[in-house]
Amino acid sequence: MQLDTLWQFMQVDMEADGFEAKMRQSANRQKLLKQRDFLRDQQANMKKLENDVTVMQDRLAAVQDEADRLEKVLASLSEELENNPPATPEDVQKQSEAVRKLLDTLSRYEQELQKMRKDADTKDRQQKEIRVRAAKTKLEFDQLKLAYDKEFKEDTAKLQAMRANTEQEARKIEPKLLAKYRSIKQHCTPPMAKLINNQCSGCFMSLPSATLLDIRSGDRIVECDNCGRILYDAGE
Repeated sequence: MQLDTLWQFMQVDMEADGFEAKMRQSANRQKLLKQRDFLRDQQANMKKLENDVTVMQDRLAAVQDEADRLEKVLASLSEELENNPPATPEDVQKQSEAVRKLLDTLSRYEQELQKMRKDADTKDRQQKEIRVRAAKTKLEFDQLKLAYDKEFKEDTAKLQAMRANTEQEARKIEPKLLAKYRSIKQHCTPPMAKLINNQCSGCFMSLPSATLLDIRSGDRIVECDNCGRILYDAGE
């Protein structure tokens, strides 16, 4: 059996995996990802604001055109009333109602125009704030990326050396045993566990006597019935 060799292999294998995980959790990397996501959010916000402004501008132009048209209609109606005063009370009421409706409509349009102008100012201010925040974050991102790129290059070289050492150690293991190890590793890490006080040190389950005998006989690979790890008796 090569369990001693496999156990030593696992140490360098787990060390390399741990270092790779540490690389992914690097403080600089996490900051970069956070800043990248922030920049993407700001780009999305800016795009939405630009779309909103475009829609608002179209509506503003349409309302302004309609308000201008109604102003001309009102001016024309006023001129007609001045040149041809209504002859009867009914005509007076009818003309007055027409003028009132025009004035009410113009008032609503003016209120809508005022609101849209105010909204446009707000959105313009928001766009400026986004540009300032994004520019500041982009500068920080670029500076941090320079430091991270150097860190990543150094760590990658170190990880490659560790993986090369792992592969070298793997050559000492029987292919079937190595395949079993890697199969277990896909769902259980680390894939081996020491036998301590008649328990699996991976899941701390007590092992039956028959299993303990199989482990200590060294005749075959024994896996924990509970967690599936390869059980290793270090003889301590």
